[in-house]
Amino acid sequence: MIAIIDYGLGNIRAFSNVYKRLSISHCIVNTPKELHQADKIILPGVGSFDYAISLLNSSGMRETLNTLVIEKGVPVLGVCVGMQLMAFKSDEGTSKGLGWISGKVKKIHDRGKQESFNYPLPHMGWNNIEIEHQDSLLSGLSSRARFYFLHSYYFECQDNDASLATVKYNSKFSCIVKSANIYGVQFHPEKSHENGIILLKNFALA
Repeated sequence: MIAIIDYGLGNIRAFSNVYKRLSISHCIVNTPKELHQADKIILPGVGSFDYAISLLNSSGMRETLNTLVIEKGVPVLGVCVGMQLMAFKSDEGTSKGLGWISGKVKKIHDRGKQESFNYPLPHMGWNNIEIEHQDSLLSGLSSRARFYFLHSYYFECQDNDASLATVKYNSKFSCIVKSANIYGVQFHPEKSHENGIILLKNFALA
């Protein structure tokens, strides 16, 4: 059973609709008891880092998440801010993240301060990713697959091998990260039509 975490943020119904189309068993959870039944987990998110982590803390599910993901190795997919929460911290706020993947979240225009930055923020719309390392999550996707983005901050990995794919928006930065059973994507697969469906199906069936 795939558990889609409802802690007050994210396109919960869009994920559910994809899995309904694929006839893949899933449920929307908002309590620790429900979450304990999960074989795989999707952690969505939109908005600011501090607000998202405060809602997750208030939901009572953070401790259960840590137990399932870190101690039991349950696969998890963080999406957009859900991915950013996996870092140690973010320049967007002062709260501590989950710390599941070594790295921090930075604002896009802070990358390469010597460069001129004339791109609008947020980074919004369709963009091609560039696959750096092959993985079962990316099976069936072209090396330049297009996905839908909406963000002003990016995940900077401490370990380059943790970055499965990058995207270029003035400069390159990670848009898919992985550490063991933990995945994160900066774009919105639930809004990315066929490529997003392929990725969500790969996560479910791998």
